[in-house]
Amino acid sequence: MSAKSINILLAEDDADDRYLINEALDESGVNCQLYIVEDGDELLDYLQRRGKYSDEQAWPTPSLILLDLNMPRLDGREALAQIKANPNLRGIPIVVLTTSQAEEDVLRTYSLGVSGFITKPVSFTGLREVMETIGKYWLKTVELPHSRERGPGS
Repeated sequence: MSAKSINILLAEDDADDRYLINEALDESGVNCQLYIVEDGDELLDYLQRRGKYSDEQAWPTPSLILLDLNMPRLDGREALAQIKANPNLRGIPIVVLTTSQAEEDVLRTYSLGVSGFITKPVSFTGLREVMETIGKYWLKTVELPHSRERGPGS
């Protein structure tokens, strides 16, 4: 797709969805390094360099966050609110990728500052097409704030 590469942080609690999103990114040709956290608490630990995420070389600042809303412990809605309230984190683009189709979730997440809201497709083909679209947009169309932190091989 492009020689340009980005670091994507996926916040997703479902192991099957994590696997499918990773496979869809691979098959769609998106040039990225994917990092994964399993809930909102772990997402905030990653972004704030707490615990096992203290090494910035091993866990670089993401260029983009893909965020599930329905996660245990701290859900995506609350994590989103905390990220966008933090001046050091609010510039990271966040795309909600969730099973929710609730208008309330769409309105609330946009009011908190998400860059996009995508309902997860039910088929793998649909998911691959969504990942390809995300890759084209975030790699070829826009300039990301963390463009200097592209990951290995860039």
